[in-house]
Amino acid sequence: MNVLVNRMVDQGLIDESAARGISGLLAEGEPPSRAFTACGVAADALLRFLARELGLAFVELEQQEFSKEFLAQFPARILLDKHIVPVPGDDSKLLAVTSNPFDTSAIDELRLATGRDFEVALAPLVEIDRCIKRYLGVGADTVQSMISEAGEDGLRVIDMEADDDMDLTQAAEGASIIRFVNQILTEAIELRATDVHIEPYEETLRVRYRIDGVLQEASIAREIKQFQAAIVSRLKILAKLDIAEKRVPQDGRIKIVINGREIDVRVSVIPMLHGEAVVLRLLDRSSVLLGLDKLGMSERDMGIMRMICERPHGIILVTGPTGSGKTTTLYAALSQINDVQRNIITIEDPVEYQLNGVNQIQVSTKAGLTFASGLRSILRHDPNVVLIGEIRDNETAEIAIQASLTGHLVFSTLHTNDAPSALTRLVDMGIEPYLVASSLEAILAQRLVRVICPECKEPMTDSETMPLRRRFGEQLPAVLYKSVGCQRCQGTGYHGRIGIFEMMMVTNEIRSLILENTSAQELRKVAARQGMRSLRDDGFRQLHNGRTTVQEILRVTKDDIFDVDGLLGVDQPKQKSTPSGQLAVGS
Repeated sequence: MNVLVNRMVDQGLIDESAARGISGLLAEGEPPSRAFTACGVAADALLRFLARELGLAFVELEQQEFSKEFLAQFPARILLDKHIVPVPGDDSKLLAVTSNPFDTSAIDELRLATGRDFEVALAPLVEIDRCIKRYLGVGADTVQSMISEAGEDGLRVIDMEADDDMDLTQAAEGASIIRFVNQILTEAIELRATDVHIEPYEETLRVRYRIDGVLQEASIAREIKQFQAAIVSRLKILAKLDIAEKRVPQDGRIKIVINGREIDVRVSVIPMLHGEAVVLRLLDRSSVLLGLDKLGMSERDMGIMRMICERPHGIILVTGPTGSGKTTTLYAALSQINDVQRNIITIEDPVEYQLNGVNQIQVSTKAGLTFASGLRSILRHDPNVVLIGEIRDNETAEIAIQASLTGHLVFSTLHTNDAPSALTRLVDMGIEPYLVASSLEAILAQRLVRVICPECKEPMTDSETMPLRRRFGEQLPAVLYKSVGCQRCQGTGYHGRIGIFEMMMVTNEIRSLILENTSAQELRKVAARQGMRSLRDDGFRQLHNGRTTVQEILRVTKDDIFDVDGLLGVDQPKQKSTPSGQLAVGS
């Protein structure tokens, strides 16, 4: 071992001080792998050195291609526990890729289990684990245990039409089923997923994670299909749902702790053609709440938001589809004005984050506590500021408007595609136009776009940008980037999300138009003339900042005229700008 240490010094991998430290650890009986790791050399460089010195192959696992069927020949438990990947070598040889060439017992165990011979090769531990997960799927060792239990302990596949509740409960509480469900949830949280989709098909059970707003399929062993009913039942038990009821949708909640992080899970179960599908919405309560300055707003929008948050009364609406970050924006606004001089009360479904100094109410439909009934009680509780999780019906909208007219500042959300549509939506819900005009102060529409991964982004070529420049002209920056994909971003080319916004102030001119029942299109034209930036135009702002890609902006924003023309094969002229610098059409 000392010869290897001296060679590391000669090649400049470590200095004399590190060499003495390694020799000391070896003298104390520390395993060589730990002693070498303690020297501070990067794992990749250290393993390449050891491969050269020991005459072993160094394998680039990211570039290896082999089938799941190949890895399925080897015990998943050994591969996962010992962190080994068998790889086809030259001349029909098998390589056992490990990150620890000094642990021969792991290779010996693999030889005994398979009866085959292996040559040792090296690769970083991170790449080995990633490779195993990619090819064997989540919980591969657990799946093998489940199959083993099914054979040895008589655990049988539950007929989805059967009514054998006791057996189903026992299956759902089996150690392997519990472990598999835990592994699914753990991986989802590690990958920053916001939703988990468990979807039954005729021959497979598909699991998908929604990461940064886009669904990605998880690698799952095909054999898991036979345990579908037990997995769904396990989730139902956790969510306190009726496992015997398989004909109607059910909703529930689970509270779990993973690695010290408290996670709320909303569970939705719906009967499908080949069994029950489950969607889990993950809410990490330990996430750090963002301030207004961290949301990604432009200086204009930020100034307006800060100004209206200081107003004594009125309604501020945040609009957008589910998962567009509306709640995060509202919480950031509340944090801006949260002080001892204001009494702030919220009513939400669910309470997503706990805010110190803010009184928060959880909607409970079963107990009769709805948005409308809770809001009436809130107004008797002497609030200065009220946050309503969502305006869903006429009754809630009317109470919210009355609250604003009686001296309260009201924040809420509404599901509309853009800011001007929120005004017409309230009128469509039965609110008198004069009440809408007199109570609303501002509407903020928003979307989330994925942030391009800084480690793998590449400039687009002229041939790639030419169609975009013909379409958008000077709206685009001089250099456009495309996403490539790397280890950091899980091959997606994106990591994290940032907001794009459409801030519409309700000015006196717009109030007059509301009283005349003006259409959303006309309201948009006036707001644009007054300086409102459309969602797409705000996306181009993030494009100029180098934060995202054109493809992301086009994915989350719409441009009715040009999109339709593209489908019809009509040549698309360059977009013109309005006097305020807005796109002539789009949102």
